[in-house]
Amino acid sequence: MLWFIGIGVSGLSSLSNETLDVLKKSDIVYLEAFTSPISKVELSKFKKKIKGEFKIAKRWMVEDGKEILKNSKKKKVSLISYGDPYIATTHIELRTRAINEKIKTYSIHAASSITSMVGECGLHYYKVGRIATIMSEAKSLTTPYYVTYKNLIEGNHTILLLEYNQDKDFFLKPNDALHDLLETEAEQIRKVISKSTFVIVASRIGFKTQKIICGSISKIQKVDFGKPPHTIIIPGNLHFTESDALKVLAKCLDEPISNSEKIKKIPTQMLEKYVPMVREAIKEIAPHYKDSKEYCEILENAELYVQDAEKFLEQGKDDVAILSIGYADGLVDALRIAKGMDPKM
Repeated sequence: MLWFIGIGVSGLSSLSNETLDVLKKSDIVYLEAFTSPISKVELSKFKKKIKGEFKIAKRWMVEDGKEILKNSKKKKVSLISYGDPYIATTHIELRTRAINEKIKTYSIHAASSITSMVGECGLHYYKVGRIATIMSEAKSLTTPYYVTYKNLIEGNHTILLLEYNQDKDFFLKPNDALHDLLETEAEQIRKVISKSTFVIVASRIGFKTQKIICGSISKIQKVDFGKPPHTIIIPGNLHFTESDALKVLAKCLDEPISNSEKIKKIPTQMLEKYVPMVREAIKEIAPHYKDSKEYCEILENAELYVQDAEKFLEQGKDDVAILSIGYADGLVDALRIAKGMDPKM
């Protein structure tokens, strides 16, 4: 028998009688400690509540799962974790394997730190987009950067979890994560993140020392957020009720603002760049073909493709818009080459 038990965001103090009863009757209790840091005081409290064998389950143990599954076939085993047990994909995978091996599984759900955090910040949960994790390795920043970009395009909020390494007792600081996002912006140049981007940093949600601070990145980077865990939220379009709630529930270093309004889709950014360039090129090359009717028709087609690109973009047909401006650019380049001119100019 294998129980998957969530203990919410407040630890032992918020456990139900049902949960405590299950833990007391368990032969073995595994405490998953790789998704959230656990203090020595909290760990000591756990040991006092559990009568059976107590083990700390590191990431490799849960991912491997062999020991837990083997014991679950003959004994009553509980795997406990902060938040809800199925927020972590490793737990879902382990439960699937247990069922396939004819092991009975049971679940005790609890508040997730993610859902709790959104509510504590006063944001609307249905506006949360895809969630991403920021790692300390610079190469990994591209994914959270583009997740944020796509969420902002849709007007959604982005939750950015920060790397936690249990073995090294390492938790990425919000200040460093934001610095890395700015560095990624300098490489990608999509105008997603800037010093003026409004962000929320939620720290220690569910604990007595909980703190929520929001403001522009330029001001947030100067803040000492204290002990982890921390999470960054980059809001998309803020409803006025969300802004009002933030002013009450958080320490605001700046007036809450929406970040989505200034974000432009990549096709829009491309057409803003290439439409003027292609039109200028048509204007420049036209005098060289003014006496050639056949080539004038090609120039007219190039202009029509430019107009089509603008029209398709307005209609939301982004892919066709990009193709159209590409056709126009190709025709103009061909005419340049025919006259011995550099197509890149």
